[in-house]
Amino acid sequence: MFENYRVFKYEYAGRPLVVETGKMAGLANGSALVRYGDTAILACATASKRPRDGIDFLPLSIDFEERLYSVGRIPGSFLKREGRPTEKAILTARVIDRPVRPLFPKDLRNDVAITLTVLSVDHDCSPEITGMIGASIALSISDIPWNGPIGGMFVGLTEEEGIVMNPTSEQRKRSSLELTVAASEKKVVMIEAGAKEVADDVMYDAIMKAHEEIKGLVAFINSIVSEIGKPKFEYPSCELDHDMFDKVFDFCEKDVMVALDTDDKNVRDERMEPIRDAIMERFLEEYPDLETVYPELIYKIQKKIVRRWLLEDKKRVDGRRMDQIRPLAAEVGLFNRVHGSGMFTRGQTQVLTIATLGTISDEQMLDGISEEDHKRYIHHYNMPGYSVGEAKSTRSPGRREIGHGALAERALLPVIPDEEEFPYTIRLVSEVISSNGSTSQASVCGSTLALMDAGVPIKAPVAGISCGLITEGDRFMTMIDIQGLEDFYGDMDFKVAGTHKGITAIQMDLKIDGLTPEIIKEALAVTHKGRDYIIDDVILKAIPAPRPEVSEYAPKMLTMKIPVDKISEVIGKQGKVIQGIVADTGAKIDIEDDGTVYIASPDKNAIEAAKAIIDGIIFEPEVGAIYTGRVTRIIPIGAFVEFAPGKEGLVHISKLDRKRTEKVEDVCQVGDEMKVKFLGTDEKGRMNLSRRDALD
Repeated sequence: MFENYRVFKYEYAGRPLVVETGKMAGLANGSALVRYGDTAILACATASKRPRDGIDFLPLSIDFEERLYSVGRIPGSFLKREGRPTEKAILTARVIDRPVRPLFPKDLRNDVAITLTVLSVDHDCSPEITGMIGASIALSISDIPWNGPIGGMFVGLTEEEGIVMNPTSEQRKRSSLELTVAASEKKVVMIEAGAKEVADDVMYDAIMKAHEEIKGLVAFINSIVSEIGKPKFEYPSCELDHDMFDKVFDFCEKDVMVALDTDDKNVRDERMEPIRDAIMERFLEEYPDLETVYPELIYKIQKKIVRRWLLEDKKRVDGRRMDQIRPLAAEVGLFNRVHGSGMFTRGQTQVLTIATLGTISDEQMLDGISEEDHKRYIHHYNMPGYSVGEAKSTRSPGRREIGHGALAERALLPVIPDEEEFPYTIRLVSEVISSNGSTSQASVCGSTLALMDAGVPIKAPVAGISCGLITEGDRFMTMIDIQGLEDFYGDMDFKVAGTHKGITAIQMDLKIDGLTPEIIKEALAVTHKGRDYIIDDVILKAIPAPRPEVSEYAPKMLTMKIPVDKISEVIGKQGKVIQGIVADTGAKIDIEDDGTVYIASPDKNAIEAAKAIIDGIIFEPEVGAIYTGRVTRIIPIGAFVEFAPGKEGLVHISKLDRKRTEKVEDVCQVGDEMKVKFLGTDEKGRMNLSRRDALD
């Protein structure tokens, strides 16, 4: 039935990689079932027959479809089916998009959709890497024009094994590095990393070793293409009319150069408006479709000028040197009622970050295919329209906002104190209030400020900086701290965050077909120098160390340990005991399975009151010990005395005094204090006390 069915096998990082084609999804332009260990992903690439009208970009979409059946789970939602993509799925799609997108023809306008459906997950064999390989194979064997293939590799770093290719789940838990590398046969096309202060040279070695492994994978994919690959389809080129471009460029070149020669984005935009009017007036009659193509036309005109300045004149639009960072400023403690705040300004880029501290029960529950099911450090990023001078309504965060928030979260995570040292859930929100390039790295710096202002004892301050790139043939030039124009018209945005000691995060966006080792090494060097400067001259001058205490408006936290067999007593039947403690004291209480109890409240008295009640519940009296208690009620045969919180026993009338007692009230009244000796419990678990023995 499946006469075109083929199976291709390869050993990749010590595990079997099996590619099956010709059996599933036969109507897609290209499809493959990729198995890596027991991880299985169906990769499908499709393209529209005709280009989309009226656009000047490639309409590419990549979806990483997590299915919970792949890990043997039923979705926890009311509908019991997968809903919107998880944050992890969105980030995985972005990681795959970045190396794939630059390799499409620049003038292709056909819709292209890559769908990666996760069918089975083996946590020792990364679904993300399997998906990247699947996307590369599906595109390579399809008839869709694409200058691949690429391969992907996940890299770890452990004390025992050193650099590890595609580490197992157990190795990842011990790893100080989470590095994803995508590469073609000759160049590295994508780098994304989270690291626990890894040195630049170690990071470079890990990238290069990954590339060596990927070269063999690319050769394997090429062998598949040579056997079953389809010829690439022809498409109508959407290149601009070269004659029109040359005429318009000659007409407006000097005016555009004047408009671009400023460090103020508002001035630049204002100067460009009359240039647009002049171009329309001069050329609209000759080129009737000028209105439609104008955005792409003016983009390419500005790009040509900016790149020429950088490569030939060593000139930046704002007059800086290639290694010079824009003017910097930092502030903390901007708002009294929030738990921590910091604002970081770099040129016209400005990010305000707010820190909020919560209890352990505030941690985020995750419902996806990864092994992680919760997290206590959360970072969100918002970029409203006003930050770039656009009049647009605010909507829910898009993939870019989610990606930038995750990058900043990853950069700060290695310096966040452990739960045992700082038992709080931490949420940071970075509000981009002005944007002219590299807001994600500004949010890293603003987040360090906010954490320190909130009294979070971070292990070291973290700063982030970006490195840009301009290439022409074999020539290349890097520049530190790129602003918007240099990002738009350049070839790379190489973002690196870290401490003085080492790198904590990397994200590389690329518009060309890859980077050479020399470019990577230089980018790591210039960003290290930049982040050292930001930490010493900006962050530590604004706040030299984390505040010694959390804000008066933040919950105060007390941690105590109780015996595991006492947890049920503290919680009570249907939670009635712990609910009563919360209602009586106003404190918030969380209990872990190991007996760790977290008591939180802005009021220290409430914390102490809740602790006293819990102490009483878990209290085990010692036979023969003397306690001071209070009479709670009287019955004819004796008095009940509460001698510890929640602990009550009976002093029999015969044990109230040294002499014979005729009536309990002759010795005590309700509310009286008395010393009692604990005699033990009877067969029914009742506690027996004696005042007489305490007197003796």
